[in-house]
Amino acid sequence: MAGGNNVSESTVRRWRDELIGLLAAQAPRLDRALKKVARQGGEVVLIDGTLIRTQRRTGKADRRNYSGKHRSHGLHFLALTDENGRLIWISVAQPGSTHDNTAARHDHILAHLRAAGLGALADLGFRGLDNDILDPVIVTGYIATRTHKLTPGQKQANRVLAIGRAPVEHGFAHLKNWRILTKLRTDPDRATRLLRALLVLTNLEINR
Repeated sequence: MAGGNNVSESTVRRWRDELIGLLAAQAPRLDRALKKVARQGGEVVLIDGTLIRTQRRTGKADRRNYSGKHRSHGLHFLALTDENGRLIWISVAQPGSTHDNTAARHDHILAHLRAAGLGALADLGFRGLDNDILDPVIVTGYIATRTHKLTPGQKQANRVLAIGRAPVEHGFAHLKNWRILTKLRTDPDRATRLLRALLVLTNLEINR
């Protein structure tokens, strides 16, 4: 683009970064995204964490970006979708080693859900985030242990939950289709702006 338009490469980079920033600013805040779902008659959202793989850096500074679960370096993001798998919010980037619950507590997910009057379907990675037995907001399913086998009813509940959560994977798939994410670096601030800009573009494409 620089050569074809007779401008410097630094100018093109500045234009690119400004455009990414403008798009990212259009991404909804967590509280507003949840309130919008509630106004539209929604009752639950889907929550999940994902690892966006990044280029590996040398030295000890990159250890926090290594995810033992995925056996890869990257940045951890939380995302919320509506019941149909449409992305409604993306968190700031965290090191790849960050646990889902740690990221959720950082963004006060539980408090925002309660304020909006919504529930959330989540996988077992979010167990322990909501300890309210009488009125839980986050549903995570049951887990078997060495001393406790799942009952047929619990297994059925897990299957129903898995079906209900399936659309969140479609939301991530739409996002990860962007080829630029295959070259993502480990700058968390830039990665956050880029992911939020892509959220805006992804939803524009889906609405067309």
